[in-house]
This record gives sequence, C-alpha cells and structure tokens, in this order.
Amino acid sequence: MHNYLDFEKPISDLEGKIIELKKLATEDESIDTSEEISRLEVRVNDAMQDIYSKLNAWQKTQVARHPQRPHFVDYAKALFTDFTPLAGDRKFSEDAAIQAGLARFNGQPVAIIGQEKGNDTKSRLKHNFGSARPEGYRKAIRVLELADRFSLPVVTLIDTAGAYPGVGAEERGQAEAIARSTEMCLNVKVPIVSVVIGEGGSGGAIAIATGNRVYMLEHSIYSVISPEGAASILWRDSTRAKEAATNMKITSEDLKSLGVIDGIIPEPIGGAHRDPATVIDATGDVIAKALADLSQRSGTQLRAERRQKFLDIGRIFLEYRPNSAIVRSHQQMYRRPRGRIRFELRRCKRLIPYLKYTRDGVELRRFVPSSFGSDHAFDTFCPSCLHRARSRRLQ
Repeated sequence: MHNYLDFEKPISDLEGKIIELKKLATEDESIDTSEEISRLEVRVNDAMQDIYSKLNAWQKTQVARHPQRPHFVDYAKALFTDFTPLAGDRKFSEDAAIQAGLARFNGQPVAIIGQEKGNDTKSRLKHNFGSARPEGYRKAIRVLELADRFSLPVVTLIDTAGAYPGVGAEERGQAEAIARSTEMCLNVKVPIVSVVIGEGGSGGAIAIATGNRVYMLEHSIYSVISPEGAASILWRDSTRAKEAATNMKITSEDLKSLGVIDGIIPEPIGGAHRDPATVIDATGDVIAKALADLSQRSGTQLRAERRQKFLDIGRIFLEYRPNSAIVRSHQQMYRRPRGRIRFELRRCKRLIPYLKYTRDGVELRRFVPSSFGSDHAFDTFCPSCLHRARSRRLQ
C-alpha cells in the first residue's frame, strides 16, 4: 500500500478511482474499464508532474522522509557486490544505525559507510531510526582507517535526521566521536564520494559526508538542524516548521547555488520511492563518474582539495547584480585613491553590516542576502586589485 503525503491528495484520489475500476473489471469481465483507466492514468501523470515541479522546501522535507524511500540497504544491494559488513567500534559496542564495510563497486574494491533508518517497525527500532550513537561514528572511523591503509576509495550514503541525543550517547562522547569522524574524513588520502539520499541532519550527517564530491538526490534535504528544531528555537513554536524550512535553504537547489554540494541527482516524477531502481541506477552512475575523475589525483592532492573545499564553504561571498547601486559603488571605489575605500563603501549603507576592513582590502563578514543579486561573487576585493579578485570569482 502506498503512503500518500498530505499534498498528494489529488494523486491519491485519482489512483483510488483506478484501483476501484480495476477491481470492478476483475469482478465482472463483461465491463470494459480499460479506456477509463487509461484516461485516469494520464490525469495522474499530469497531476504528479504539476505537483512535483513546484515543491516548496517543506514539501521536499516530507518527500525526503517518506517511509518507502530507498535506504542504505537498498543501495548496497543494488550497487555493490561482495559486501562484507564490519561491526563494532572495538571500544564499547555495535551501533546498527551506521552500516559500514568493504565491497566491490563495478569490480573495484571500495569501503562503504552509510546510515540505515529501517523500513518497518522492527528494523527501525534496530537501526534507531538512523540516528547513530558514538559507537557508530567510531566504527566509521575504523573503516576510514582501513580504507586509508589499503588505498580504497570511500563511498558514503547519508540518510539521518541527526545523531542520537540521548544521555548515554552524550556520556560516551557523542560530540567528540562526530568531530573525530569528521577529522578522519578530512585526513585520509583516498577519494571520498558522498551522497545525501534522504535527510542530511546536522553533525550526524557531516561526520561521514566530508567528501571530495558531495551530491544530493533532487528531493533530499541537508541542514544544520531539522525545520521543527529550528522553529522551536527561533519562535518556540514547532508548528512553524514550514516557515523555518523555507528560510533555512535546505533543498538541493539552494545548496547547489551556495556551493555546498557538487551536483544534484534527478529523481523520477513522484520521488525516489515511486521508482527506486531508476534513482539507484542514476546514483551509481554519478558515483562511478566521480570515482573515475578522482582516481587521477594523488593522495596528497585529494586531501588538500577536500580540506580546501570545506574551508571555502565558510568563506563569505559578495553577490551583486549588474547596474545596481553596489556595482556602481565598486566602480567608484576602483577609481578612487586607496585612502578613500572606507568612505566609498559607506556610501552604500546596505552593505555596511557585512564589511570587515583588513590591511589587504575589504572582506565580507557573513553571507549577503540574495536580494543583492546572484550573477557574480567575490571573496575579497580592493581598489588596487579588483581585477585580480575577479579572476578568483566562484562559480
């Protein structure tokens, strides 16, 4: 039985009618319902395309959490062969929320790590709904160490609402385990390809998502906190989760535009749960292409690029629109003597809160709202080297 989301009611109504007509046809063979069924199927496809072409951030969150969405075990079974899971952190116990081990991907030995949520009540309890404890992250560190020692590429599949926040987990060093796992991802000298296949929640996700290439499925989400948690903190009202989701920029399109991820893997109309095989195959193709590209680099280069990739995410970018007041201010600043920098920048009052003056020029302290435009971006600029700054423009 298919689980419909609240915004899929037009689809559920039409598909319900199709089921009734098919049942009627089986009960009475003299009744021909094929033409009506075909007409309704066309309407279902049209409704699905219309709804899924304009999903908002909260609706995408619901799709990312769909219980029938393919999980780690589905990807592992379809994409990898000879999968040998490794258990335990060699310090405390096993954590089934994180699955890790060695396998072959297109015949190539790899290490794979991922969160598993489970697909029924029993398996969800076993895997703790994908929320890992410290033992899970220490197990991931074990596998990363093995991969580094034997020069095995690493593939990570992220699907978690966040690390488990229980008292026992905190007592055993949850934050430290997440930090150590992130550190290990940054230090290994092998390629790491990460894919967010559902939810990418906070440190619980980044602990195994610090890769050379980071991808997201089209309807997955990636955030520092859940929309409900953000709404509870900001407004003390978790019912405003929809508003929080929109403001947090958690969708694949938002994160691609911000440079947090490297690419988006398209999903079938209706989401990955309607055609798991197609989205799993597409994910495999993207992973294969990324590994082929990264295999040309040395271990030292891989590590340096990975570290720089995540350092750049924290850098602040100035976005502007041609012919705007800000661009004119920059042009004026470029023509003015160096001593007039502060004066010219302050003429653009909206920009003042984002500026930090340094010996080499002017840097932006935090992200400039999208209302400034999005045609170009700079990280540092000054009158004497504006052209050089432009040559370092980020795509």
